[in-house]
Amino acid sequence: MKTFGASKEFLLDENQDWEVVGEGVKRKIMGYDDKIMLVKVHFSEGGIGYKHEHYHSQVTYIEGGEFEFSIGEETKLVKAGDSVYIPPHVLHGAICKKEGILIDVFSPIREDFME
Repeated sequence: MKTFGASKEFLLDENQDWEVVGEGVKRKIMGYDDKIMLVKVHFSEGGIGYKHEHYHSQVTYIEGGEFEFSIGEETKLVKAGDSVYIPPHVLHGAICKKEGILIDVFSPIREDFME
């Protein structure tokens, strides 16, 4: 695994740039070291986090909005205040039903986000 060191200790939201990652989807990396990463993801209504899988453990907190979230064979509507856990290598994705923000935590770091 490639090493990326660590982010600054204080990452102010206003100083972090959005990266467009799909139609209606953008993200900000909000802190990391090689073992953990926090990412803020903004979805416009109708934005899609296409189904995918990865070897990282993931926990997602729904900061705002509503999302149709699929993990494995199960799909549920989640909203602000809810969270989901995604085990490694499990297919998952989300469709934004009402504009909102997801807070993703990955372990270990998502190397693909750093390139």
